Order: sequence, then C-alpha cells, then structure tokens
Amino acid sequence: MSRACELTGKAVMTGNNVSHANNKTRRRFLPNLVNVTLISEVLNQNVRLRISAAALRSVEHRGGLDAFLAKADAEELSQRARLLKKQIAKKTVEQAAA
Repeated sequence: MSRACELTGKAVMTGNNVSHANNKTRRRFLPNLVNVTLISEVLNQNVRLRISAAALRSVEHRGGLDAFLAKADAEELSQRARLLKKQIAKKTVEQAAA
C-alpha cells in the first residue's frame, strides 16, 4: 500500500532539514492519511478508502463522495477510485433515463 491519497493523489514529498548552522539533511514529508468509510448515495453502498485529511474535507465541502468523484480528474485517482467513478457515472445515467 503506497503512501498516497486515493482521491487527490497527494503523496510523499522530500525536502531538507535545515539546522541553525545551515546544515542540510534530506527528509520526507508524509501526507496525513486516514482510513475512512464513505457512503455513496448513488450506489447505495459504503466504500473504504485511504485518503488524506485534506481530501476528506474536500469531499464534505463538495457534498459527498459522488459529487467529489464527478468533478475529480481521473488521472489523480487510484484504480479503485476510477472504477468507482465509472460505476457512479453509469448509475446516474441509468437513473436519469428511467
């Protein structure tokens, strides 16, 4: 399991620790990942994802998982999230036609 958010693609970044004497040593900045269960209203099911805390706030701000995935760029999403996005899009088209 990689240290990357499944929704936003936010991953590990690298940089320097800089001491008072201006010595530089390499370090890693890890994203704040949390395991959450989100509800998809369109699919009527719970989805477990490992996302960053910032992504969780974005999901809530946009009005839920379905709305977030509808606007999300597919290139940033994980394979599971891309599959979920396709399922949600297909289901919404079916509901609109019925």
